[in-house]
Amino acid sequence: MKGLLQHRKLRAPCGIIGGICASFNKGNAVISTPSLLHAEGLTSIRSERTLFSGVSFTLGRGELLHVEGPNGAGKSTLLRMLAGLFSDYQGAIKWLDGQAATSEEVRRQTLFLGHKAGIKAELSALENLAWQQQLDGVQANAWDLLEQIGLLGLEDIPAQQLSAGQQRRIALTRLWYSPALVWLLDEPFTALDRQGIQLLEQRMQEHLSTGGGIIMTSHQRLSVPAATILLGAEVMNYD
Repeated sequence: MKGLLQHRKLRAPCGIIGGICASFNKGNAVISTPSLLHAEGLTSIRSERTLFSGVSFTLGRGELLHVEGPNGAGKSTLLRMLAGLFSDYQGAIKWLDGQAATSEEVRRQTLFLGHKAGIKAELSALENLAWQQQLDGVQANAWDLLEQIGLLGLEDIPAQQLSAGQQRRIALTRLWYSPALVWLLDEPFTALDRQGIQLLEQRMQEHLSTGGGIIMTSHQRLSVPAATILLGAEVMNYD
């Protein structure tokens, strides 16, 4: 996916601390991509404490936005806002050329994975895949998925007997069959070993190369080119 997006931390061209816009300068040319999502002036106040204020950005096709910041800066809250799971905020979020987050098309085109694995401990890997696909309304070859995610041979073992990294792989399997254009991933590398991290980064690159977009949080240094949404501090500039 070389050339899709250069790694950068941007000044806020909209005049908003903490935000980025997807249009950027490369030499004398202005490069922009079709918008999957646009956020304007997002502000979150929890228990009379401002987590972040005035965050604006645009996600284009083939772009990865990495949400960074210290613990408690509101990174997970921001993703939950975008996923339509948290509505107590100020500002505006527009999806797919202006559609609301509650529209059926937006829900179909969005995949949110939280920082917890979100699987059933008493079910096996194979049973969890069947359960996940039923919830998502998708049918895929479970055996191919298990092989792709590195769990072939462990399919009948209850998830609670697997390692944290193997449980994470079960949850991440959705990235191999979901038709969603936009992925919202909260700490997806948690508990993964080096091989698992490489596998996930490869899948992310494949998704971006086909025009998908990703917004994610992670304390892991990314090898995939990304732009940064920095919460809890002023935005640094790369010229």
